[in-house]
Amino acid sequence: MNLLASLRYLVALQEHRHFGRAAQACHITQPALSNALRALEEEFGAVIVKRGRTFAGFTSEGERVLASARVMLRERELLQQELDSEAGRPQGSLSIGAVPTAVPLAARFAAMLQARHPGILPVVRSMSSPEIEAGLDEMTLDMGLGYTDRLGERGIKLSVVSQYIERYFLVRRAAKVGKAGIQLGGTTTWKDAATRPLCLLTPEMHNRTIVDSAFAMAGMTVKPVIETNSILTLALSVVAGEVSSILPGALVSAVRGYGELEAIALIHPELQTPIGFMMAQTERPSRTLDAAMALARDAIWIEHARLHSGSLAAAPTAPA
Repeated sequence: MNLLASLRYLVALQEHRHFGRAAQACHITQPALSNALRALEEEFGAVIVKRGRTFAGFTSEGERVLASARVMLRERELLQQELDSEAGRPQGSLSIGAVPTAVPLAARFAAMLQARHPGILPVVRSMSSPEIEAGLDEMTLDMGLGYTDRLGERGIKLSVVSQYIERYFLVRRAAKVGKAGIQLGGTTTWKDAATRPLCLLTPEMHNRTIVDSAFAMAGMTVKPVIETNSILTLALSVVAGEVSSILPGALVSAVRGYGELEAIALIHPELQTPIGFMMAQTERPSRTLDAAMALARDAIWIEHARLHSGSLAAAPTAPA
């Protein structure tokens, strides 16, 4: 039995909560995954997985094995990065989870990181805030990009590197197509925005909670005509239909090429939500995470992030 491979299958099962999907993620057949897990149970002399017609969770012994599996797999990854890396040349993967509204900035960050360190393989996933927090706790993520104000409210202890302030815009079809892309400028109130047919993110998304709270502060309750968990749908529904949407600056920047759209800053109230990178608190970060954290604090990157989020008052320029 390959112990590390079996532990990897166990972690995949915990992540996907389904035998078939876990096997697919590990590029093996479902019978091979089941056989490896049974061999693992024989190795430890304990039942690890609760089995029924479908996956039913882990036993208490299984939870202990799973916790140790995460530690062992992380140690293996750290060792591999140490062996593969030279001074100033980190090698290995880096898993980044980003809330949907921050995915455009996570993509820019990953591209800049890979350009600086070609040996790093960034893996960017769009995830909800709870999924990011769980991934960092379970060591399935190296870092997350999202709403840092949640951490204090929920007593979650993570290291944070602040990145930018998220501000919000009403995005609607422009009266005339702009030749230079999306048209920016002017202000409107949340109360006015509430009177329009809106496409908003689905209620489980933290951004929707922020948007709903802004409408409540303006004395309004909104029932959207379209809901989605896709950031692309927010913009394209405005382009193709008769609806408006509420987008943070990072998403407005990502759709700058759409001359059919105009973005108007929302005020009364004027929300400013902090966004930052989050990492598990550890005394031994990986080589790839060290490099990523250095970039996250770099003034060039911080300025690049500011230009593609926030007020969007200045025209974005490529980073040096």
